[in-house]
Amino acid sequence: MSWGFLATIIAIAAIIMLYFWAQKAAVSSKEIVLLAALTAIAALGRIPFAAIPSVQPTTFIIMLSGCIFGPQAGFMVGASAALVSNFFLGQGPWTPWQMMAWGLIGASTAYFYRLWSGNKAIGLAFIGLLWGYIFGWIQNLGFWLAFVYPLSIKSFIATYAASIIFDSLHAACNFCLCLFLASPVLKILQEYQEKITYRVLVAEDEKGVEQKSRQ
Repeated sequence: MSWGFLATIIAIAAIIMLYFWAQKAAVSSKEIVLLAALTAIAALGRIPFAAIPSVQPTTFIIMLSGCIFGPQAGFMVGASAALVSNFFLGQGPWTPWQMMAWGLIGASTAYFYRLWSGNKAIGLAFIGLLWGYIFGWIQNLGFWLAFVYPLSIKSFIATYAASIIFDSLHAACNFCLCLFLASPVLKILQEYQEKITYRVLVAEDEKGVEQKSRQ
């Protein structure tokens, strides 16, 4: 059994466990519809930019999904976007690593957004910058284990060095999108999320009143 195959199996197992964790989040049916739409947008956002390596709005959309709907939702959108988009771009041993990385981006950004008390757009811009490189490092590890021979320090360094330009493009794209678009997009998503929450609460109140009237 190769190291690449073993590492991929471990990544898949981790993703499955994280999916079970994500499903524990309490979300309404309308929020599920919106999250599905965000997943589709994040997935399809990769396709028009496929000719420009690492430049795409997918990471940005995943980050904002986590900010508004929480870490579980952020993970679901991130992991699902990777899986769905690869039906168009090609599935392979890289898919679990992309699912893991984008899922972690959505979940971790949600926690950061709750804890960060400064300017949200600036904070998200630097998180996006950092994740642009971390995402690449995670993909490099999967590539190195699955496709590179021999597995040595020299080949490890060469693999990571070869991706610096692409990782930098990804980081710069995340930084710019978050810096200039995070605030207006977050406002739109926040307003929609508040409307959903209000309607759910009203529906629950009406249901409670109806049940009491029948007693």
